[in-house]
Amino acid sequence: MSSGELIFTPEHEARARIDDARLHLRVLRPPYPAVGCGVLRVLRVREDDAGTELIVGYDGYERIG
Repeated sequence: MSSGELIFTPEHEARARIDDARLHLRVLRPPYPAVGCGVLRVLRVREDDAGTELIVGYDGYERIG
């Protein structure tokens, strides 16, 4: 499976499809206090000797505070 196939896939589905014990998850967030709304989706996949990194973000964000 190519990493491009995972773009915009829900995060839980992507984790289930990746067979790498060294999986790292990074959640992008806005520069202001916010709550994620919708589905957490894969935005970027990076693979190297350290493992696989999923960069994920929500469909939208609602500002709080």
